[in-house]
Amino acid sequence: MTASTAKGNSQGALFALLAFGIFSAHDVFIKTLGGSYAPMQILFFSGLLSFPLMTLMLIGDSTKDHVRPAHPWWLALRCLAMLVSATAGFYAVANLPLAQFYAIIFATPLLITVLSIPILGETVRLRRWAAVIVGLCGVMIVLRPGSAELGAGHLAALFCAMGGATNSVVVRKIGRDERAVVLMLYPMLVSFLVLGATLPFVYKPMPIQHLGLMALIAAFSFVAMLCLIRAYRFGEAVIVAPMQYSQILWAILYGALFFGETLDPATIVGASVVIASGLYILFRESQGSSSANKPVLRSRSREATGSSLRVSSMLRRGGYETMDD
Repeated sequence: MTASTAKGNSQGALFALLAFGIFSAHDVFIKTLGGSYAPMQILFFSGLLSFPLMTLMLIGDSTKDHVRPAHPWWLALRCLAMLVSATAGFYAVANLPLAQFYAIIFATPLLITVLSIPILGETVRLRRWAAVIVGLCGVMIVLRPGSAELGAGHLAALFCAMGGATNSVVVRKIGRDERAVVLMLYPMLVSFLVLGATLPFVYKPMPIQHLGLMALIAAFSFVAMLCLIRAYRFGEAVIVAPMQYSQILWAILYGALFFGETLDPATIVGASVVIASGLYILFRESQGSSSANKPVLRSRSREATGSSLRVSSMLRRGGYETMDD
């Protein structure tokens, strides 16, 4: 490793740590509002307040072409996956201890590995299958079926992870054929229309302070995304991607500081198992012969939140797609 590569990896890791720290603070605002409002209302207004920021980024797409999708059915699946992941994620954040929520959604790389078989034609050999099975056992340790009461929040967290994994694999499949503006614009429009249609059934009037928190959710998501883009520009994916697991530390801190949450032994053990399995899969994919598509390494987004954009789309627009090939 050259000195410049080492420096780039250090900068990438620092930007990634900053990004996921901001995302964790963003989740504190969601959890705060979640006690008063339905997730559809929080998601709708945070997305609505994101539009000016996102529009500026879309304007920057200088590609001279139409915005008709090349793969409409795959794009429709992406829109559905993002909507399910975001809505379920907002609900789970509001109703679960933060550490439990993160421990469950850390299973996303495991699900990406499984979904890459039918969608990407990926060959998953025995070692990665073993890592997936062990990681899913870690999720079961967190959930403790039979010994702890499982609620809608736990199910929502699982749906969030499944939606995020589906989104990642679909974008990996169609990302080279679709423009970044297409990948971003259609999910934004679908979310706006669907969530807007549900708003009359769940809407509660909001004081100006809560509307300000909605704006902070949008702003924090936007800033965190920019940090994540810079992280992948500076560092190698195998260095940057594991930084997401730092969120468990923020969850412990914020959960105790703001919500009086305590970390139980099952969550510690289960999260450790899930993280270890995810790190192993990332390591295996970084070995060129073990994965043709590297779907987990190239999953560069925070799908748990509806206002975050697909980071790999922005990297591709800037010409950075080949850096982890």
